[in-house]
Amino acid sequence: MGLLDILLGRTKPVAPDLDQLFALPSAAVTLQAAAGFAPTGGGAVCFATVEGAAFEQTHREVQALLDADTDRTGPPVELRRDDYGYSWLVSERTPDQLVQLVNDLHAVNSAMEVNGFGPQLLCSLAAFQDDGGRKLALVYLYKRGTFYPFAPLPGAGERRDSALELQVKVTLANDLRIEQDLSRWFPVWGAPGL
Repeated sequence: MGLLDILLGRTKPVAPDLDQLFALPSAAVTLQAAAGFAPTGGGAVCFATVEGAAFEQTHREVQALLDADTDRTGPPVELRRDDYGYSWLVSERTPDQLVQLVNDLHAVNSAMEVNGFGPQLLCSLAAFQDDGGRKLALVYLYKRGTFYPFAPLPGAGERRDSALELQVKVTLANDLRIEQDLSRWFPVWGAPGL
């Protein structure tokens, strides 16, 4: 960062740190003990939809890599598009396979990054649920290298449980690198698994 950047108040963007994803299993233990939320086994990586042969080849390689996992008992990894035009590569595991789910998410992000599609990566998420049926996602922002909680309210409409999100922020402050700028806590309506 140069002197001109300092004078103009520009900051250097945070480099993505995919290894932050490996903190999710320990954070899940804290989340379950403190708030009663357990992993559902669902997770996904969201990226801006890209057309072209290079992207299709990367997508097929990633899907083949994850589907080759002999421990996978659930459905194969699948590509979905949401109502907003974004693509999600979805992995479904059993609730006790959070470590394997995190490995899936890391592999997808890494493969996209290595093949030149890092700028299209938006976020990754792991889904959780409590005994009362409330849903929660821990969302990893690729370009920020941080996490934030997203808790949709049940029922019709797109409403969030902001109080729960703030509670989870405090609960996981020592386990995950939490995004401090609340304006970056984007809702992920229609995300697979929520």
